[in-house]
Amino acid sequence: MSPMVKLPLSMEYALLGFLRDGASYPYQVHQRLEQTAMLHMVWRLKQRQTYMLLERLEAEGLLASSTVDQGRRPPRRMLQLTPHGMATFQHWLVVPVEHGRAFRQEFMAKLYFAQRETGDSAATLIARQIATCRIWLHDFQQQLGTIAADAKLDRLVIEFRIGQVAAILAWLDTCTVVLGPAHDPAD
Repeated sequence: MSPMVKLPLSMEYALLGFLRDGASYPYQVHQRLEQTAMLHMVWRLKQRQTYMLLERLEAEGLLASSTVDQGRRPPRRMLQLTPHGMATFQHWLVVPVEHGRAFRQEFMAKLYFAQRETGDSAATLIARQIATCRIWLHDFQQQLGTIAADAKLDRLVIEFRIGQVAAILAWLDTCTVVLGPAHDPAD
């Protein structure tokens, strides 16, 4: 049996967003994820999975924990972002998703937190994601041009991917209009 491969963190950085406004217990972080309807539609975690991810974020130095005494009840673990965790979250927030398969979960999480930020985090994220998606589209179109005419299934798969990216781009254009910076009517 091979050892379990530890994948790099990425989507898990969304959990840092729930600690952005202050320290919380792991249970509270899980409840916030469960109660955030938009995120719950695309990313569901069991409580133990949330706890494991929070422990991993702590092991990476992104979170710090302390023990809170509760009198006669068992002590509880309180989590807070470290400065490194805050910087990592802020960077993650505006970096586009690099793979189409991660778009549904990771981009939606980024957009959720970016639109809650002051400034232009959401607009920056959307613009960068559009640029990345245009590269994907170009690459798929070039790939389609290299497929032999008799490789029908290969062509269909690439055409499907082109359709996916085109749909994502159309949706991102809508995001730009709906979530873009408010314009002064005097402009």
